[in-house]
Amino acid sequence: MTKLQNPILMATIGAAQGLRGEVRVRSFTADPLALGDYGHLHSMDGRVFEILEIRDAKNVAIIRFRGVNDRNSAEALNGLELFIERENLPDDELEDDEFYYADLEGLEAVDADGKSYGTVSGVYDFGAGDLLELKGPGRRPVLIPFSEAAVLEIDLEAGRILIDPQAAGLIDDADDKGNKGPGERGKGDRGKGAPPKGQGK
Repeated sequence: MTKLQNPILMATIGAAQGLRGEVRVRSFTADPLALGDYGHLHSMDGRVFEILEIRDAKNVAIIRFRGVNDRNSAEALNGLELFIERENLPDDELEDDEFYYADLEGLEAVDADGKSYGTVSGVYDFGAGDLLELKGPGRRPVLIPFSEAAVLEIDLEAGRILIDPQAAGLIDDADDKGNKGPGERGKGDRGKGAPPKGQGK
């Protein structure tokens, strides 16, 4: 198989389900059953996975892949990440203010004065809302809230996001210390519940 040029993580295989080779799969699509709409899935070691059957279960999809016919084969896949090529994601289904989370990676985070705070290296959700990870030369990675207050503008064409460093928790308010900490991030659930798509401005 040709190595994926721009792999997008779509799912992670979990435990085996039953005896017929089915597996429990954590899908990162808004609709877990839509995982089968993107064509074949690929692992980073070059294997290709074709979905034969998919059904919904609590918090996961139950999937049977071609060639995986027994529990032992299914158990061997536990923890395997599955990807597709970025170009297989349908851009024509996006609204004007939507984007894929994967498209945020590599964007430079700057403030209104043009100061850079690094580039987006990942998008995470640990249960309390989406977070962007920023990395920069000589800096430790930091997480900022992916909210309306912290991320003011997303410009994919220019390759940058405009942030409010104070709302993002990157700087303190010198005139109001103690009254507004990093916990006060404002509202804005852009893209929450709809990976791999997100909302943009």
